[in-house]
Amino acid sequence: MKFKNFPMVPRVIFGRGSFDQLEEILAPKRDSEKAPFIFLLDDVFKGSPLEQRIPLYGKDSILYINSLAEPKTSQVDAIRDRIRHDFETLPSGIIGIGGGTVMDLAKAVALMLTNEGSSADYQGWDLVKHRAVFHVGIPTISGTGAEVSRTTVLTGPEKKLGINSDFTTFDQVVLDPDLTAGVPLDQWFYTGMDCYIHCVESLTGTYLNAFSQSYGEKAQELCNEVFLGNSLPDEDLRGKLMMASWHGGMSIAYSQVGVAHAMSYGLSYLLGTRHGIGNCIVFNQLEEFYPEGVKHFRKMVDKHGVEIPRGICEGLGDDDLDTIINVSLGMVPLWENALGKDWQHVITPQKLRGMYEKM
Repeated sequence: MKFKNFPMVPRVIFGRGSFDQLEEILAPKRDSEKAPFIFLLDDVFKGSPLEQRIPLYGKDSILYINSLAEPKTSQVDAIRDRIRHDFETLPSGIIGIGGGTVMDLAKAVALMLTNEGSSADYQGWDLVKHRAVFHVGIPTISGTGAEVSRTTVLTGPEKKLGINSDFTTFDQVVLDPDLTAGVPLDQWFYTGMDCYIHCVESLTGTYLNAFSQSYGEKAQELCNEVFLGNSLPDEDLRGKLMMASWHGGMSIAYSQVGVAHAMSYGLSYLLGTRHGIGNCIVFNQLEEFYPEGVKHFRKMVDKHGVEIPRGICEGLGDDDLDTIINVSLGMVPLWENALGKDWQHVITPQKLRGMYEKM
């Protein structure tokens, strides 16, 4: 048996106020005055105090990212082309500051600056040939695990699928819980549930091993404290959820996600449904596969008074449903983790159609 030698983020700093060490972290990585750092910043922070704290020097530049839509391969290629056009040399690094969308874009752009063609050419497993430029992830919301994973999930012209490679992982991550203050309740909940669902899918999957189990169990414990526990100071909740996101991401890095993610990719591809809320919509209907996980999920929903949308597939025609189903069925490792190598005997196109029609 051959074991996969997965990469890990080599350097991470955690703590309230740790963002202020960014200048110190970046200084040794600056190649020259002509090689800037490019900061991809969620545009909700445009003109904010956080933007003013970004350590800009020389030709360093901020590119504002609208994160209302899921990241696309065309968006990655456009950012890559703009950087190549505007600067005479490769940048010293790409720094993503924002949620999962910005994290994924930062990883993908860093890869595409050193690999030719379109990012759509690399959607899959271990297709990337060359190491990315230095890249840093700084999450401003917790739950996606994008800060630690070896994938960058993108919607392409034909599918929604990650660039999964050993070169995708960030070189440095800055985990500052203070950056997640002020996130709206619904967004905080949907993104946090992405982490919780990671744990359920990892811990019940056929790919489970002692490594992924240890991270998944800790992440699930932290999610329960945050979403079902007694009241804690906001700063403690932010730190716990940030650690849950990290541990949840590590758990699926060494195993895989499952039914909820496989089905939510179909919703996102056709309807543009955001990842966190898409997972919640799907997971709410998955008692057949995750009875205990769904039971606790619904307790969390009730406790925080969050609405899970229903009826999003109403009125879809046969062609649209076929598209969603085909995208979902293409997520083979996810289905195999959830149901084993004979998963196709359980999940047929007809079965999936019936499940989507309930959403």
